[in-house]
Amino acid sequence: MDKVSSKGHFSIFGEGTHFEGTVNAPHSIRIEGSFKGKIQTTEDLSVGASGHIEAEIHAKNAIIGGKVVGNITVENRIELEANSSLIGDLKARDLIINEGAVFHGNCSMNAGQGEKV
Repeated sequence: MDKVSSKGHFSIFGEGTHFEGTVNAPHSIRIEGSFKGKIQTTEDLSVGASGHIEAEIHAKNAIIGGKVVGNITVENRIELEANSSLIGDLKARDLIINEGAVFHGNCSMNAGQGEKV
């Protein structure tokens, strides 16, 4: 079977959408509604200001603008925008917390290969 490129593809869960379950996507995901379960993507996760998530999350990068309850593991960078909240543990290489964001949990940051801390 040929590998299909996911470049330029994305999934959107719009405002007012309620989803419960597991999502595995080879492309970026944007959530504006509510989601409960597990999210796994090899690309970026974006949670809009109206997004509310209760899930275990694995992504390449993440931008959180809404509310997230659950543990997040990202390969590279996560940003908590102003007025966002994250309640749960976080693993990332880079972390940005903007003024007004709330984070309750533990954070583990991985240095890049070969770097000394």
